[in-house]
Amino acid sequence: MSDIALDRPAADIRLISVIGAAHFTSHFFQVVLPPLFPLMRESLGVSWTELGLIMTIMALVSGLAQIAAGFAVDRYGPQIVLPAGMALFAGATLCMGLAPSYWMFLPLAAVAGAGNAVYHPADYAVLSARVSPRLLARGYSVHTVTGGLGWAVPPVTMVMLAGAFGWRAALVAAGALGLVAALLVALDHREIALPRVRDARGEGASLLPDLAPLKSRPVLVSFVFFLMISMALGTVQAFMPTLLPRVQVVDLGFASTFTTNYFLASAAGSLAGGWIADRFRRFDAIVGLGLGLAAALLLAVGYLPMGTAALTLSGCAAGFCAGAILPSRDMLVRGAAPAGATGKVFGFVYSGLDLGGVMVPLVVGPMLDRGFDRLPFAFIAAALCLTILAATTVRRAGRG
Repeated sequence: MSDIALDRPAADIRLISVIGAAHFTSHFFQVVLPPLFPLMRESLGVSWTELGLIMTIMALVSGLAQIAAGFAVDRYGPQIVLPAGMALFAGATLCMGLAPSYWMFLPLAAVAGAGNAVYHPADYAVLSARVSPRLLARGYSVHTVTGGLGWAVPPVTMVMLAGAFGWRAALVAAGALGLVAALLVALDHREIALPRVRDARGEGASLLPDLAPLKSRPVLVSFVFFLMISMALGTVQAFMPTLLPRVQVVDLGFASTFTTNYFLASAAGSLAGGWIADRFRRFDAIVGLGLGLAAALLLAVGYLPMGTAALTLSGCAAGFCAGAILPSRDMLVRGAAPAGATGKVFGFVYSGLDLGGVMVPLVVGPMLDRGFDRLPFAFIAAALCLTILAATTVRRAGRG
């Protein structure tokens, strides 16, 4: 695909920093509500299920809207779509702090989800087109890590703000800061500007989205790739604190620490994986090796008796290997995207992550209800193996 990369290290670093900061806000606002749920439940007089519905609506709208956001990025440019989405997400959060009743949270959650949908297609379109090829995988790795940091900050900051000023003021303050961030990105629009893409079918068809890039074999297999890896790693994220005490002689506290260490190691692996991908360029081989090792380690955690030291080491190693493949994963998708369709392709394949996250409880929950405590580890390993197969197929199909 064509690039308009700025082959200057300082420009690359600045661009990666701007997009990384934007991605931080996406993940930050995704989890500003859960730390406040105990206070919101008492204040609003609602159930945990009703509070969970807010997050479900946000996630579903975000996943469904990513495809449309990708088309908007390619048509109008990320310099318009990205700050608009940031403003929607932050503005919805601010309005939640002012909402007088629970039912107003539900449409605001839908607005927030629509705002969140723009980040992946916009961010990856900018990085793919404007970062120098020799630094691109490292740019992807920084993008991944800044998102992880965005998840880590709200549990502390939102509880502190709520303790000092109340949960409503905490949401208003967070939303206001998000609007400032959106304004800063909008003012820096030249940094992330891309040329608008003209519809190849002619003016008469321009009002309808061109779905042809999404029907290509590499892109469809990329969607399966993201779906499978989301189901595997989503099981670790959502269920590992529950699973580990059932299959090893450990308590819930150790299981929670195990999960935290896994994701810290995953962040470190992503940084290392960017350098590895830029140096060796065999993205499918990197994915195969990293996920193969992660699958073997997590399978061992589920089926082999281990002490706490061995479990800690295995969890950190599995997290590092799983994180190290993420820049190569994104490079494979970039290679599968036709010229001028990066936004819509990344929007489409990243919707597979949201779909996988929705499916995880539906698959793993019944296993636990029926007492198959070790089976989820086999499910993780099988999903990772299918991910490896999909990565190989993406590379071959894209090369063909």
